Amino acid sequence: MNGQRLQATHRACIELAAAGQPVTFTTVAARSRVPRGTLYRNPALRAVVEEHRSRARQAATLPDITAELASQRLALEALAERVRRHEELLRKLARKN
Repeated sequence: MNGQRLQATHRACIELAAAGQPVTFTTVAARSRVPRGTLYRNPALRAVVEEHRSRARQAATLPDITAELASQRLALEALAERVRRHEELLRKLARKN
């Protein structure tokens, strides 16, 4: 029975998030047909709901994602330049030896 409840809870969380609905113990209980009290008391079920709630809070908007990508691109370009400098230094050292 616990495996079925775990699957139902996980599925409910995924469906709620996909539908853009809040992932709360109440909405998960209604969707999964697992009693809300059981979701709170069972550590495995509670962890599933909490994990999905955390993911929902971390979901970013398109402008946030765009800004993050731009920042990551700049960091990657800086790292690539540093690697190129190190490679050049290694080539110079190899020529000397």
